[in-house]
Amino acid sequence: MLYWALLFFVVAIVAGIFGFGGIAGASAGIAQILFVLFLIFFVVALLARFFRSGTQ
Repeated sequence: MLYWALLFFVVAIVAGIFGFGGIAGASAGIAQILFVLFLIFFVVALLARFFRSGTQ
């Protein structure tokens, strides 16, 4: 998921450089959403690992 967030970020940068404002804005928005989802899943995975390893 982080890969997709970075990919949309690069698309937004390239579209912004070439002056495609609508595409750049949409790509940046998608990249932000995917990055937030990645962070949420990462924190949940860390908490699950912490609580699972604490029960030994």
